[in-house]
Amino acid sequence: MADPKRAPAPADAGTGPSDDVALRIGALRDEIAEHNRRYHAEDAPIISDAEYDALVRELRGYEEQFPELLVPDSPTQQVGGPRSTLFAPVRHRAPMMSLDNAFSADELVAWGERIERRLARGDGNSGATRVVDVEVDPVPEVEPAPDAERTPAGYACELKIDGVAISLRYEGGQLVQAATRGDGQTGEDVTANVRTVGVVPKQLPAGAPQVLEVRGEVYMSTSAFDALQARQRAENLARIEAGRKPNPVAVNPRNAAAGSLRQKDPAVTASRELSMWCYQLGEVEGGPAFTTHSETLAFLGGLGFPVNPEVRLLDTIEEVHAFCERWQQHRHDLDYEIDGVVTKVDELARRELLGTTSRAPRWAIAYKFPPEERTTTLLDIKVSVGRTGRVTPYAQLEPVFVGGANVSQATLHNQDQVKAKDVRVGDTVVVRRAGDVIPEVVGPVLTPEHDARPEWVFPTTCPCSVESVLVRPEGESDTRCVHPECPFQQAGHIEHFGGRGSMDIEGFGEQRVRLFLDLGLIADVADIYSIDWERVRGLEGFGDTAIANLQAGIEASKDRPLANLLVGLNIRHLGPAGAEALARAFGHLDRILAASVDEMASVEGVGPVIAAAARAWFDDDDAHRSLIEKLRAAGLNFAGPEASGEPQTLLGKSVVVTGTLEGYSREEVEAAIKARGGKAPASVSKKTTAVVVGESPGASKVTKAEELGIPVLDEAGFERLLTTGELSA
Repeated sequence: MADPKRAPAPADAGTGPSDDVALRIGALRDEIAEHNRRYHAEDAPIISDAEYDALVRELRGYEEQFPELLVPDSPTQQVGGPRSTLFAPVRHRAPMMSLDNAFSADELVAWGERIERRLARGDGNSGATRVVDVEVDPVPEVEPAPDAERTPAGYACELKIDGVAISLRYEGGQLVQAATRGDGQTGEDVTANVRTVGVVPKQLPAGAPQVLEVRGEVYMSTSAFDALQARQRAENLARIEAGRKPNPVAVNPRNAAAGSLRQKDPAVTASRELSMWCYQLGEVEGGPAFTTHSETLAFLGGLGFPVNPEVRLLDTIEEVHAFCERWQQHRHDLDYEIDGVVTKVDELARRELLGTTSRAPRWAIAYKFPPEERTTTLLDIKVSVGRTGRVTPYAQLEPVFVGGANVSQATLHNQDQVKAKDVRVGDTVVVRRAGDVIPEVVGPVLTPEHDARPEWVFPTTCPCSVESVLVRPEGESDTRCVHPECPFQQAGHIEHFGGRGSMDIEGFGEQRVRLFLDLGLIADVADIYSIDWERVRGLEGFGDTAIANLQAGIEASKDRPLANLLVGLNIRHLGPAGAEALARAFGHLDRILAASVDEMASVEGVGPVIAAAARAWFDDDDAHRSLIEKLRAAGLNFAGPEASGEPQTLLGKSVVVTGTLEGYSREEVEAAIKARGGKAPASVSKKTTAVVVGESPGASKVTKAEELGIPVLDEAGFERLLTTGELSA
């Protein structure tokens, strides 16, 4: 009998569907319906969005090939899924439709071509169009057409927020109802919970329409989600210590937002820090007439609704694709999750001409980004030992393609994280890889089989030696190997020393370090500068050119700044910022060696923890002082930068610069801030003193500054800040 979970062989052209095809279609419909129920009614999906999309695309492909098998209740013809029974039903006056998806540039272009053909057939040019753009920053990468050639913008592009669709209804200026999308026709009444969302207006200003429906997306910011996860994991650890079973931990902001919105107690919802972006005007009675979608967004913003600042009006589908590509690259610049870009025909009259299908408007499409979360099987949990002796558990996975790469291993961070997440060998787990971030196991997909599996037990000895007992210092989350000759730590030290953030030795990577250690050519970082090259010559991969290049890289590292050397020494707690602060304050390694804990701690950016760790490292005469003398004999640079002659107007201040400033390169801006005693971090936080905005800035940094109430300066303000340390004239 055919397996309904396997895709059958394609049918020959001109033939009808085989029994295998019919069986597969039935299995797909049942499986998708079950996933819809779990996602929409229970907020507990067991597969990723990408895997769900693949199932729907497969089913849609069969239905297009064999239209005689298409039925009205197929999941491809429905919107959303069954609503939860926890809340009263709400019948939508106008259906809340879904969106068709594009997963590639070709599919996006094909949609644009269909739009053009339909408008040409239906004479979609409805006359003069008054376009009111939303007040947003320009996208530098998308060049508009010259003024002489411009036509009214055809497309409104918006970020696709990964949250929960909501309809807000106002009567007489008062919020009277909030409902989820549900199945598109009937949703859930979550009014009491939505009233706790701070950005949602409860009362509209005078002059608002008598009846106003606004649609948007309720979401949880990534910072709020991180805080929620931290609380949940801390609670789980307390439950485990008390001998109780841990509770499920939120695995992503979307599920966390949906679960928070469906709480029976609004006070719980209020504690979750939900937010909302409004993206569509629904039913209106007594309001102004609009000709474009962008007008409606500007209108909503004027009434106090939160409208995403990254909306753009673009003329061509090529510009639309460039916009999509830009946000695929910069999606993590935001404090909220996006999984694509929604593109809509801007002119409302043209939308009427284009119409809708049974489930989605023809005038809009969602360009979906490649998935950053997938599910796979956890095959084993092992531990690795780093350069500081830190023992880190990691997952061995059934290989899965996620975040643009094949992933077979993912971090589990530490012993507490494994407990709090409650992942067990054999589980189906959610794996996340965002951008260049190391893949991590987010958590398990909870099934009845999960509880039957044994909990993982952290090892008590290091893989380096059966005699090495692992130690977890009191008050710390990390477990460490303290064996003085641990080969894993030894290799890690040397790899770190030669790495890009330290001495930046070109070609001195992990494989070569391990080879040289195995051959006895090196035992510590100083030995790098006295390698017996005659023993290396003739080894596979070490011809004359390779050896010469590696020798040149080692020689060049001798002139690296003192801060790089301090980082390379692998002193616990001492990172690049602290190392640079010490190098600038003392000017030479010998003066740092002679400094007391108090003298080092008094340096801005160092503090007592780093100072104590550095002093303890330097006081190890047998190992570390002798290592320093070997490095001195090898000719490494021990001198730091000369003390800055600039007035220290920015001591204790943190200045973020976004965009290009006239007369400065990026490096020169950073140097100007640091020369005056300030810090120049790459991101905005509550500790930021000011954000300086130049040409072509990053909109997310400006938005973050405005959210936190941080002063935003122009170029003149920056020069005044450098000179006086003052934020205003």
